[in-house]
Amino acid sequence: MKPLGRRLGLALLFFGGAALCAITTAPLIGSTPISLRRAFSFSVPFSENADAQIFFIARLPRTLAGALVGSTLASAGVVFQGLLRNPLATPFTLGISAGASLGAMLAITFAPALGWFGASLAPLASFTGSLLAVSVVFVLASARHRGMSTEVLLLAGVTMNAFFSALILFVQYFADFAETFRILRWLMGDLDVSSYDPLIASLPLAIAAFIAFAWLARPLNLLSLGTDAAESRGLDAAHAQRVAFFSASVATGAAVSVAGPIGFIGIIVPHLVRLLVGADHRIVLPASALFGAAFLIACDAVARTVMAPLELPVGVITALVGGPFFLWLLVTRGSSVVR
Repeated sequence: MKPLGRRLGLALLFFGGAALCAITTAPLIGSTPISLRRAFSFSVPFSENADAQIFFIARLPRTLAGALVGSTLASAGVVFQGLLRNPLATPFTLGISAGASLGAMLAITFAPALGWFGASLAPLASFTGSLLAVSVVFVLASARHRGMSTEVLLLAGVTMNAFFSALILFVQYFADFAETFRILRWLMGDLDVSSYDPLIASLPLAIAAFIAFAWLARPLNLLSLGTDAAESRGLDAAHAQRVAFFSASVATGAAVSVAGPIGFIGIIVPHLVRLLVGADHRIVLPASALFGAAFLIACDAVARTVMAPLELPVGVITALVGGPFFLWLLVTRGSSVVR
């Protein structure tokens, strides 16, 4: 077996190259062809440079949003699967996405004209809803246990997911046609980002989550052996579980506040990465973050071009690609997919 440093370096080189290629190529793809040379030309005023406006206003923000959302959801999926010791766990398993969606639905339906420093209220309300879901699930999972009961955590999350989903339908009942359309677009998951403000607002949360993820790599390896085995090796399992839960929840809330609940990223990407690099979280976490960014950017490029000039919600593409692909993995690789 190759040393850890070499394996990590190869993984970062491969998946980092894929992410860099996606970020540099995606802004050039679209129904309207543009010239990269003209987009970066200073000889033409920006207000008269159509190529620059398309590149910097229409395409680059959503490309960067795809990188941010894809990396956070993929990393959060790795952490939740390690925390719950469940290969089917996703960033949406514990009701965090449903809580975020409920917050956005309330803002869209009952406060569509309100804003926060000139921006839409929906992203802020979305993140607030995710915090509410996180708080409720955490209290339920830790109320009668010294640490966090992963069984209660999973059951509480599934219950809250169903409860918030019912409330979302209830809110939709009071929405008019235009609000219902916005709600459906949000629930499908969409990277229709035309400014850098949502990215700037969510970036500090994502950075904080990634700092926690960097620390969690070794604890997650130990937690995969079981709580008792992890503590016998000197790990404070309760502390590690809390850090994993809150950091992955913050990452999920930040991602959903930007793009809505985009599914399959948090389950497809971690499993595919494990098939390529193994199960060591010290490699899986950074590799998943990079590959998640590349994967979502690629899906968004397809969403923008496959039915041009119409644009599909990127969540539709991730589901159409991720669902059959994951079933193919299950059929061809069997138990190695869910190890």
